[in-house]
Amino acid sequence: MAKLFAGVGTSHVPGIGAAVDHKKTQEPYWKPLFDGYEPAREWMRREKPDVVIIVYNDHASAFSLELIPTFAMGVAGQFQPADEGYGPRQVPVVEGHPELAWHICESLIMDEFDMTMANEMPVDHGLTVPLSIMCGEPEAWPCKVIPLAVNVIQYPQPRGSRCYALGKAIRKAVESFDKDIKVAIWGTGGMSHQLQGERAGLVNEPFDTAFLNDLTADRQRLINIGHTEYMRESGSEGAELVMWLIMLGAMDEDAREIYRHYHVPASNTAAGLIILENG
Repeated sequence: MAKLFAGVGTSHVPGIGAAVDHKKTQEPYWKPLFDGYEPAREWMRREKPDVVIIVYNDHASAFSLELIPTFAMGVAGQFQPADEGYGPRQVPVVEGHPELAWHICESLIMDEFDMTMANEMPVDHGLTVPLSIMCGEPEAWPCKVIPLAVNVIQYPQPRGSRCYALGKAIRKAVESFDKDIKVAIWGTGGMSHQLQGERAGLVNEPFDTAFLNDLTADRQRLINIGHTEYMRESGSEGAELVMWLIMLGAMDEDAREIYRHYHVPASNTAAGLIILENG
């Protein structure tokens, strides 16, 4: 049977992708951030997951205000890098795993999660930047990918408790799949940041650090964080962290922290990364 063995939480700052694409990762501004990613890449090379479920938010590339699914899972065989206004990133095409994706969707719907199934979905920096962070610049991504897009752009957004419950249901679905494969789940977005208004450039390092700590120390506190608290403490875009809770829901109660990295600034935001493993 399939095994969901690990979870990763990581920021998906578009500037990180631009630094990779324009060969700036060893410049003084970016080098400390990318040096901190190398242990995560080594973990990825060592563990070799067959499939990664990447939880991310679309930035008006596949969806717009005309159509906003709360949870949309990509079930296609391939996902093309999106053109976000300056041409698609020159990264490998994302190869899907339709068999597992359809299995997960069926299981989730039977568990009363109203999923949207996407047979075609361009993927933007929300998904491709985490792949660059964890995998570097390969000719082909080293794993199959199942995209899971979450609406954290337009209110009403899902609550952390709903996202956590979805993670638990995903774990159940994966581990009922009758193929012997290793599966990881990545929750992406965040950490504290605000891109507009009087608080543009906000970074709340104590909030971010407490969030990283409580992924293993007090997950119930994180599940209970509401939209207003995210807005107040982590900025207008900080609610992206609910996507980390989908990852957390798929992890054992006593999941082990393997590695973490936190750096400020990355562009005008904080960037965090954590790796957890199930027993």
